[in-house]
Amino acid sequence: MNQVVKSAWALLLGIGLLQIGNGMQGTLLGIRGEIEAFTTTEMSIIIAAYFAGFLGGSRLAPGLIRRVGHVRVFAALASLISAVIILYPAAPDPWVWTVGRVLIGFCFSAVYVTSESWLNNAATNETRGQALSAYMIVQTLGIIAAQVLLLAADPSGYVLFVIPSILVSIAVTPILLSISPTPAFGTTKQMKLKDLLTASPLGAVGMFLLGGVFAAQFGMSAIYGTQADLSIVQISTFVSMFFVGALVTQYPIGWASDRMDRRQLVVFVSGLGAVACVIGALFGENFTLLLVAAFMMGGASNPLYSLLIAHTNDFLDHDDMAGASGALIFLNGLGAIFGPIITGQAMAIIGPEGFFFFTLLLFVALTIYALYRMTQRATIAVEDTGAYVAMTPASGTVAVELAQEYANDEAREETP
Repeated sequence: MNQVVKSAWALLLGIGLLQIGNGMQGTLLGIRGEIEAFTTTEMSIIIAAYFAGFLGGSRLAPGLIRRVGHVRVFAALASLISAVIILYPAAPDPWVWTVGRVLIGFCFSAVYVTSESWLNNAATNETRGQALSAYMIVQTLGIIAAQVLLLAADPSGYVLFVIPSILVSIAVTPILLSISPTPAFGTTKQMKLKDLLTASPLGAVGMFLLGGVFAAQFGMSAIYGTQADLSIVQISTFVSMFFVGALVTQYPIGWASDRMDRRQLVVFVSGLGAVACVIGALFGENFTLLLVAAFMMGGASNPLYSLLIAHTNDFLDHDDMAGASGALIFLNGLGAIFGPIITGQAMAIIGPEGFFFFTLLLFVALTIYALYRMTQRATIAVEDTGAYVAMTPASGTVAVELAQEYANDEAREETP
């Protein structure tokens, strides 16, 4: 890990600054929307718009990069992100914010593809797994740091929008100045959704359900906080706990994943997430228990993302692993688009507790489906399963593809 950080510190710093900017604008809009008197339905559409743009970017960014190059795409879209963030307080209108969120989602998707390509180019075959781990840690710490920065000023003013705009602009500098060679950008043949569903039904369905869970945590948690009359400090702490939980549990769950039936672990972890939702729904007025619920939910949902990718790889041929990344991200992104909209409707009808009830439904559905799949297919011997690679749902398409290629390489090395 030290070797990776030493060789790619500027790139990781830039990625961290980008993620701080992204994390700030995501939570800040939830708080500012309440100040601007936007309805819960309007805010849910605004939150979902980011994931629609991100999904579109994951499909279109590779072609854009091949046409005009990594450097131009990265610099241009980072500048556009900075401009859109400043536009939010200047034009507090639901339609403007929705369009802005689509643009930001698209831009961040393409920026992630570019930075992940450079990260892969900076790593060797021996350090690629460590590079992906460092990338995941930097991303998660960036989102946590973003919540702390929300306390720097009044959310009803301009300052909190200026800060992420500046951070995104600064993030371009260490990345562009530290990278001399332009990484090669190949095209991986994508797997059809039908083929993915046939190869790993649990992986496909689980990624769709998990998209809704992650989108609710990343976007709707701040809206829950405003509806539950939490203070800015409490909202910041509440949102942070989702990602603190993700950071703490990622590696223990990964360790267990390589030593047991992964479907059993999916059942256990998703069941734990369901219990966390019950705690949040029933005891949300107790702030300590609310933080426990957020920690458990984040500690379940983020490792499940990596766990489902690893489980899917167990049923794929080596040559199909990288190609499956596009289908997995598409399903996750589709769930992420619908997640905030349905969560918003639940909150509009039930109240703030609707945030937990809808997420509970998704966790329970994943638990039940994993139990069902255990009756439909024999267990793979532990020694025949591939490697677990820690990932976060905030990653781009290249990172997921690299994680699958890394698992593929590990599997090949273990094959006698």
